[in-house]
Amino acid sequence: MRRLSDRFADAAEACGDLPQLAALLGDAVPELGFHHFALVEHSGLTTTAAGLVRLDNYPASWTEEIVARGYAADDPVHLASRRANIGFCWRDLPGLVRLERRHRTILSRSRLHGLGGGFTVPANVPGEPGASCSFAVRNGFELPAKRLRCAELVGAHALRAARRLRPAGERRRRPHLSRRELQCLRLVALGKTDWEIATILGVSPHTARQYVKSARLAYDAVSRTQLVVYGLRDCWIHFEDAIPSDGGMG
Repeated sequence: MRRLSDRFADAAEACGDLPQLAALLGDAVPELGFHHFALVEHSGLTTTAAGLVRLDNYPASWTEEIVARGYAADDPVHLASRRANIGFCWRDLPGLVRLERRHRTILSRSRLHGLGGGFTVPANVPGEPGASCSFAVRNGFELPAKRLRCAELVGAHALRAARRLRPAGERRRRPHLSRRELQCLRLVALGKTDWEIATILGVSPHTARQYVKSARLAYDAVSRTQLVVYGLRDCWIHFEDAIPSDGGMG
C-alpha cells in the first residue's frame, strides 16, 4: 500500500490535465479496495461558475439526482468535510455533523443507487474552494479497513494535483449572486439576523434564510463571517458597508 501511494503521488504530479487525473484515480480505486471515487470542489455542484473541479465515477443516475434535486447543498459528507482536517469514514458522520432528516434522506437515496460505505479526505485550503476526495464501495461490501490510511494519502495527492490542474484563469472568478442574495449579503455584513433581513426586505424569515444560505453555498462559506470576508474580497460589499451607522459592529 505504501508503494501504491508513492506511485500515485509521482503519477499525479506528472498529470497534464484533469481527465488524466480522473483516469489515474479510476485505476487506483480497485487497488485500494473501493469501487467509486468523487473528487469535487463543493460549490461546483451548486453553481454554474466555470473552472470548478468535479471528477467522479459514481453511478450516473445518482449524480443526476444530486444535481436535479439540489442535494449538494445539504450533502452531509460535504458538511463534515468543512469540519474535519483528516480523513473520515461515512459511518462516523454523526460525530461530525448533526444529521437531520434531509441529511438522512440523501444517505438513504445514495444507497438506493448502489453506494455503500465510504471514506472522505477533506481539503480546506485558505483562499481555495472547499473540496474533498471520497472513495466508496458498492452497497453490500465492507470498507477496506486496512487500506484507509493509504486512501487518505492518495486522496491528498489527488486534491493537490486537482488544484494545480484547475484552469488558472478561473481561480479568482467570483460566483454570480442574484439581486436578493446581494441584498442579504450586505445586510449580513451589517450584522443583521435572518429575522431582521426578512423585515427589511419584506419577505418571510424562511425566504431570507434561504437567500443567505444560497449566497453561502455559492462561495462554499462555512459561516456568515466567512461569507462577508469573501464579499469584501470580491467587492460585492465595501468595508464601510460592513460598519453599522451607529459605529458599532452589532
